[in-house]
Amino acid sequence: MQQASSWIVDSSLILVAAGTFLLAVSAAVVGSFTFLQKRSLVGDAVAHSILPGVAAAFLFSGNKDPWWLMLGALLSGWLSLSLMDFLSRKTKLSQDTAIATVLSVFFGVGILLLTYIQHLESGNQSGLDQFLFGQAAAMKSRELWIYGGLAVVLIVCTLVFFKEFKLLSFNPDFAQSLGLPVRGLRILMNSLMVLAIALGIQAVGVVLMAALLITPSAAARNFTDRLKAMIIIAALIAGFSALLGSAISFSAKGMPTGPWIVMCLSIIALLSLLLAPKKGMLARMLLQRRHQEKINDENLLKAFYHYGERHANLAQWIHLNDLAEVRDFAEEDQSKVLRRLIHKGHLLRKGEAFQFSRAGLDEARRVVRLHRLWEMYLSQRLRLKSDHIHPNAETMEHIISPEIEAQLLEELDYPDKDPHQSPIPYRS
Repeated sequence: MQQASSWIVDSSLILVAAGTFLLAVSAAVVGSFTFLQKRSLVGDAVAHSILPGVAAAFLFSGNKDPWWLMLGALLSGWLSLSLMDFLSRKTKLSQDTAIATVLSVFFGVGILLLTYIQHLESGNQSGLDQFLFGQAAAMKSRELWIYGGLAVVLIVCTLVFFKEFKLLSFNPDFAQSLGLPVRGLRILMNSLMVLAIALGIQAVGVVLMAALLITPSAAARNFTDRLKAMIIIAALIAGFSALLGSAISFSAKGMPTGPWIVMCLSIIALLSLLLAPKKGMLARMLLQRRHQEKINDENLLKAFYHYGERHANLAQWIHLNDLAEVRDFAEEDQSKVLRRLIHKGHLLRKGEAFQFSRAGLDEARRVVRLHRLWEMYLSQRLRLKSDHIHPNAETMEHIISPEIEAQLLEELDYPDKDPHQSPIPYRS
């Protein structure tokens, strides 16, 4: 008896996990284009606007047949989408106001219809209000097969029209010039979005649907700049969250599936926001720190060079107190920079005095050269006065690449002096 019960639980878990996996992946795939077009609020409004269509379909059919509910959801979603577009184009309402208006009106009508249905004598309405927060675990086998099959169709359609949707998302004017049926493609894309939302509410409900549609793409965007890779990563994140959320809801009694799926999505999105290799907050903080260290190192090398240049001896040993003659440094920051420069082999130390190494002198010459070349460029090409160009050059000297340096040298015909008549140092 226990084995039979365990088998039923396991088969139910597998069925629900497979169904939510397909629903989540389909929503993530279509949601990638919604995210790129900055239509996240539109997706949320359509999700809320589907509720009256579901309730109206139940009232018309008298039962919870998934085909009728899906048809009602699609019609209601499309009506809300068309109404939002009409209000933003034909009235003085801004787009966000039109979205908020349609969302609140449709959702309010949906709640009224659900309240009316709950007072009917028929027992078929039981559980219809679970569309608010999802009912994945309560769905029957037939419903899961229908919704899962539609999710596969949605994914296939998106892949078939991938190139057209990509072009429409990034450059619709260019797509129009190529002769593509932009209006028809936009209608198809909107239809797929409405279908994805209609399917997704089975898993997470109307209230949380925006998270299933947008969060996977938002998380994936932190890992890549390529559309294909972003869609694949978004699908993997959504699918994994669906499986994990389903497992948690089955293992803990009374736990709803939809909210746990969204919770898993949110945790992954937060981790990607913090830990993504290039775009995560931690990576950007480290990059900013390294850039600031580079600026501090180059500024100190430049100060040593200016002092040596002023005293016509770049090879002399210089004490830190002497640098105050050319530039002020905070003592704590100065000591950290000195340790880095010694570790890099740019400075040599003897007691409290420091001297350029060969590599350090070359690096100092490079920084000073870039500074004075940029001042020369600002003076000659932009006609700026010589007393206005120093602050800009202080910034640019740290970011000019070797390619830009070569262009500057060619453009300026390898000048010997900057606008202040200071010599421009070249490699020895």
